Amino acid sequence: MSQTPRPESPGARSHGEAGDYTGVPAHALPLTATEDRQWATLAHFGGILGCIPSLVIFLVFRERGPFTAQEAGEALNFTAPPTVIAVVCNVLALIPVIGWIFALLAAVLWLGITVFSVIGGVHANRGEPYRYPVNLRLLRR
Repeated sequence: MSQTPRPESPGARSHGEAGDYTGVPAHALPLTATEDRQWATLAHFGGILGCIPSLVIFLVFRERGPFTAQEAGEALNFTAPPTVIAVVCNVLALIPVIGWIFALLAAVLWLGITVFSVIGGVHANRGEPYRYPVNLRLLRR
């Protein structure tokens, strides 16, 4: 069986021609000042959900915006230890009789993280760096 070449659509190129494919730039573009402030703000506000939002923002945007790198790192340092403790407390809350103590502790931790995350987010939205009053600073930038 012989194969006959299919007719090409107008404007189509064969795979051998130069300029066939355009690639994506190797590096993402830097964030604008507005975007930098926006992602830094979201890193702080994300603390309401624990350390995962600030971790994702730090990993994705740290090379693209200096303010985002600084504030996402600060938020991650603040939210990581209490998030781990809250998860452990929620598991221990399943223990009969004394579980309510761990459930209460987890709720208090979440409330504290929420309050300080909102304060940090408001500062970051103004373009002001925010340092949490109690922060272990485990992550070095």
